[in-house]
This record gives sequence, C-alpha cells and structure tokens, in this order.
Amino acid sequence: MKYFAGLDVSLEETAICVVDESGRIMKEARAASEPQALAEALRKVDLVLERVGLEACSLTAWLHDGLRAEGLPAICIETRAANAAMKTMPNKTDRNDARALAQIMRTGWYRQVHVKSRQCRLWRSLLVARRTVLNEMRTIENVVRAMLREAGVKLGLPSRSVFAGRVRELVGADAEVMAMVEPLLAILGAMLKEFARLTRQVLDIVRKEEVCRRLMSAPGVGPITSLTFRATIDRPERFGSSQAVGAHLGLTPARYQSGETDIQGRISRCGDELARTALYEAAHSLLVRSKKWSSLRAWGMNVAKRRGMARARVAVARKLAVILHRIWADATEFRFGKEIATPAA
Repeated sequence: MKYFAGLDVSLEETAICVVDESGRIMKEARAASEPQALAEALRKVDLVLERVGLEACSLTAWLHDGLRAEGLPAICIETRAANAAMKTMPNKTDRNDARALAQIMRTGWYRQVHVKSRQCRLWRSLLVARRTVLNEMRTIENVVRAMLREAGVKLGLPSRSVFAGRVRELVGADAEVMAMVEPLLAILGAMLKEFARLTRQVLDIVRKEEVCRRLMSAPGVGPITSLTFRATIDRPERFGSSQAVGAHLGLTPARYQSGETDIQGRISRCGDELARTALYEAAHSLLVRSKKWSSLRAWGMNVAKRRGMARARVAVARKLAVILHRIWADATEFRFGKEIATPAA
C-alpha cells in the first residue's frame, strides 16, 4: 500500500493530511511551520510516504530543503494547479486544502516546481532589494516633482546624482516649499547611498561568476541582467530546449482556442517578473544604445519597422532569453554573426 501526504502551509501552522492509494484518509494533524516539527509529525504517522506535497509560497523553499534533508520525499507543486483542485471543495479551510493536496499527490495531477538552490535564492533576494530601493527612489522623486510643480517650478530631467542639488538650487529661496521638500531629499540621499552599496554587491558577485561573465558577452546584457538570469534559471539542464525559456519567463503570447475561436493575445507574463523586466531592459539597450552590429539587433530593428519598437523589445527579450540559455548550456559566448557586405557603387 502506498501513502501520500499533503501540507497546507501558513505562516505559523501547517495542516497535514495523509491518504492511502485508494484516497482514504489515514491521518490528519497540525504542526508548526518548521522543517523539524513537520518531519516529526510525519514520522509519527508511521507510514512510508511516497510523496509529500506542498504548494509554492514564501516558506516553501526553506521547508522543502529541510524536509528533503530529513529524508522525506517533499515535492513543491504549482499554485495554479493546486488552486484548481482546491476549488472543488465546498468550504475553504486549511484542513480541506491539506486534503486536496494529499489527493493531488495520490493522483499525480500536479506540476512540480523547481526549487532553486540557496545561493540563487540569496542572489535573487539581493536583486529584489536593489530593485525595491530603486522603485522607492523613483516614487519619492516623482512626489518632489509634483510638489515643485504646485509651486510653479519645473525641475526638468536632472540625473539622480544631482537631483537634490538641483532642487535646492531652484527652490532655495522659498522657505515654505523647502521645509516640505528637504526631508524627502534627506531620505533620497540615504537611499542613494544604500542603493550604491547594493549595486556594488551585485558587481562583486558578477566578477567572480564565470557564467555571468559569459552571459555579458551578449550586447545589452550587463551585470544586473546576467545575475538576474543566472539566479532565475539556476540550472540550465532543467530545460529540455532553449526555446522553452521564453515561455517559462512569460515572454510568449497567451492563447485561447475553443471550437472556431482561436485568439492569440499579449505575452502571458506568467513567469518571473524580475527576470522578464531585466530582459526587456536589456532588449531596449541592445536596440537603442548598442552601436555594434549583430544579427540579433538587425532582426530586432526589422521587427520594429514592421510592428513598432514596443513589440520589438518584447520579441528581442524573448530571443535573448533563448540565446542566453544556449550560451550557458554550451559554455560559449555570444556570436554577433556576419554582417552582409554592401555592394560597391
């Protein structure tokens, strides 16, 4: 007889359900959301478990690694598939969710999610922290611009390093406005300092990572994009084809087909947003700022002429994802291609 367990994880406590291969509930329990506590609770069941399933959440990677270290066959499953099964329950409770997860483990109707290595999770946390500080700086700068416009002052487009100085220069004579703006400028100064420190940490990591340096051989791909891609993919061999990376990152069109209806919409955006954004920015840099010819840039500019620059950026971002995966898998560098010689006049 085979047995399967489902874990519905919340911040403090986890609901546990164990079923046999016929679907009969063998044991239900609750335990603290800690790897050791969960492992102990599952051992008390005194049954050999075939699979232990938990859906993806903020605690999943930690719990998954801990349960695996305790010798339990933990599996992380995709949240969307789990939710589809849980909706069949008439009442939404932690107990019912654990029961649904146990049945999913029994039937095999799940899609396993790759749990990244601890190093990649740490790198991603660093990148998220840097991106968060950058976004908050932009928010504060926009608030300052709005306050100055109320006073009839147009700030223009100063760089971030001289932003505070330019504000003080234009508004210094207006004591009332400066009294409101100065605290925001002080916060911006502190955030700019910490943002630079986070950026230096990223650069230090990229200098030591051979994979990142190879990825940076592609035009438009800098340290941030290379480390983001490295942390998101984790292991290139988990993709059977490089073409699958674009879909994994949500850079392929969503499709709805039923009967005579067949609609192809915008990109699905179902993958990692951080990596997708980084690739989009890299594509913009390749198309707009890069001066060196490459077959990829020529292809992207042709798309821009036919479909517009916005769609070209998305198309190039998708192709970049495929190329970067191939560079990584083959341990090669970016190939610019042969420029077509123009005939002499």
